[in-house]
Amino acid sequence: MIRKVAVIMGSDSDWAVMKGACIQLKALDIPFEAHILSAHRTPAAAAEFAKNARTNGFGVILCAAGMAAHLAGAFAANTTLPVIGIPMKGGAMDGLDALLATVQMPSGIPVATVALNGAKNAAWLAAQILALSDETLAEKLYAERVAMVQQIAAKEENLQNEIAQL
Repeated sequence: MIRKVAVIMGSDSDWAVMKGACIQLKALDIPFEAHILSAHRTPAAAAEFAKNARTNGFGVILCAAGMAAHLAGAFAANTTLPVIGIPMKGGAMDGLDALLATVQMPSGIPVATVALNGAKNAAWLAAQILALSDETLAEKLYAERVAMVQQIAAKEENLQNEIAQL
């Protein structure tokens, strides 16, 4: 049985971006739950969720947060599951502060970090992590990569045909 992915947002304002992760997980038939938990406003609930995530069937946790972006670190401090941080654009530094806060974790408390607003890539990375112990998912990911190659080849062919007609 495939383990679930937790999609955690520090605020409902993150949903517009994080919805992309949920759509991608659903397309790959990966079960997920999405929740709003704050490292600062609901620290006990966030810690409790992280501490019980493995027991509750989760295999990977995605955490999105902007500005100081402590959410992924707070989760990583409370679980040994892989945590993927998604720094969110916005605020006075347009996401640079979130990126730095997410990527600069102390030794022993790692957080994998994707690009600003990189929710879809976070979902792909979660799928790759889960595929380490799920051959069916690994095969699905391989098929997706083959499809990507075919899409690019078709676009290249269209470009060359258009150039030939100039």
